[in-house]
Amino acid sequence: MEAKRNGENTVHDVYEVRPRKGGDGVDLVSDRFRRGPIWYAGADAVRTAVAYAKYRSFSRQAIIRVLDDSGAVTQVHAKLGGFGSDRWHYWQCN
Repeated sequence: MEAKRNGENTVHDVYEVRPRKGGDGVDLVSDRFRRGPIWYAGADAVRTAVAYAKYRSFSRQAIIRVLDDSGAVTQVHAKLGGFGSDRWHYWQCN
């Protein structure tokens, strides 16, 4: 999952936090994971998954999308600067 913006060569790491089908937590999905999605469970599973995705992309631009049960995006976290930039932007989607 790499996103290109307006034909530029800027490449973002794209992560998605999706609820599991059984309702027992969330999966953190990215094509950068060699062995498939990472499963998180518990009351703060979404927060922990987003924090790990931010940690994995500390030196790269990244987009993290949080999806609900229907597949609609509920939150977007984006790091638009490259190495040395630690500024994350957050959008709540309705």
